[in-house]
Amino acid sequence: GMSCLLTGIELLPGNIQGGSHTPAGWASGNSIDQEIKHFLQSQKETRTRFGSLEFGVNVPHRADPWTRMVYAGSNKPIAPIDDPYQMFEKIYGSMKDRKSLASILDDVREDLKKVRTKLSKADRQLLEEHESYVRQMEQELKASQDQKLAVEVPIQEVGIKNDNDNMPVTSKMQIDLMVNSLANDMARIATLQYTNSVGQARMKWLGIDDGHHSLSHKPDSDEESQLKLTKINKWFCEQLAYLVKKLDTTPEPNGDGTMLDNTTIVWTNELGKGNSHTLNDVPLVLIGKGLDFKMGRSLQFKNLAHNRLLMSFAHAMGHRVKTFGNPDFCGDGIISELT
Repeated sequence: GMSCLLTGIELLPGNIQGGSHTPAGWASGNSIDQEIKHFLQSQKETRTRFGSLEFGVNVPHRADPWTRMVYAGSNKPIAPIDDPYQMFEKIYGSMKDRKSLASILDDVREDLKKVRTKLSKADRQLLEEHESYVRQMEQELKASQDQKLAVEVPIQEVGIKNDNDNMPVTSKMQIDLMVNSLANDMARIATLQYTNSVGQARMKWLGIDDGHHSLSHKPDSDEESQLKLTKINKWFCEQLAYLVKKLDTTPEPNGDGTMLDNTTIVWTNELGKGNSHTLNDVPLVLIGKGLDFKMGRSLQFKNLAHNRLLMSFAHAMGHRVKTFGNPDFCGDGIISELT
C-alpha cells in the first residue's frame, strides 16, 4: 500500500487495520526520496538547505500508514505539509522567527546534554535521534542565513481555507511553491502527495459528490462510476500538466535550458487497480530530462518488483545502491531498459 510505495519494504507489526487480515504499523525502511536526499546532502556540491521538501494536498491530519508515503527510516514516517501558508513559512519565514528558533535550539541542546548520563541505553539511542534532529535544524538555520535567492519569493493568495473544496486552489499554490523552492535550490528532492490511501475526497468542482475511494471500488461494469473516475483521473493529470508546464517555463537558474530539462518527475499511485487492490501493473509515469532515461515510450514489465525501479532512480542520481527496500525483490539490480 501507500507506506510501501516508495520504501519497497514491508510494514512493521502494529495496530492499524488495513485491507488485509493483519493489523500493521509504519514501514520498516526509508523511502527512496530520503535515500537519495541523504546521498546528496553528504556531498558539499549537492547539499541544500532542506535536502528534501514534503508537500501535500488535502492530507488528513492524522498519523497512520494510510497517510504517510515518505519515511526517514524504519518506523520514522515524515508528515507532508499540506497547508501552503505553513510551507511558505517553513521555507521563507522571517529572520526574527529564525533567531528565536536558534535561541530555543541552544536551550534544547543544553538540556539534552544534562540528561544524557541519566538514561538507559535504549533511551540514549532515542536521545541521539533527537540530537540529530536538533543538529539538522541548526544546519538549516545556518544555510538560510547564507541563502541567495535565484528567483523572487512567490506572492501567495491570502485567505484560502485548506479544505476539500479548495483542493484545486491549494494544489496550484503547492506546485508554485515547490517549483519556486527548487529554483532557489532550497532542496533537490521534493514529494507532492494528494490526499491519502482510502481517501474520500469529493471532487465537487467536477460535479462529483461521491467519495473517491468509494468510487474506486465500484465494478468495471458500473459505467456511471467509471465515467466519474475518468473525470477524477483527468483532473489529477491536469495537476501534473500544470507542474510540467511550470517547470518548462522556468529557466534553469545558473544553467542551461529550463528546469524541466534538469528535473525528472515520477507520477504514481499505490495500486494497480482500486477495485481489486492488486499490486500488479502499478502505473508509473516519468517526465523530464533530469536523468539519463529514454523518454517518450511505453514500457511494460511482467512480474517485476518496483524495488528495481527505485534502485534505478538512485543509480541515475549517482548513488550506486546494491539493494533497496526488501533485498529479496531486487533481483538483477537496476532496470537496464530505462536508458
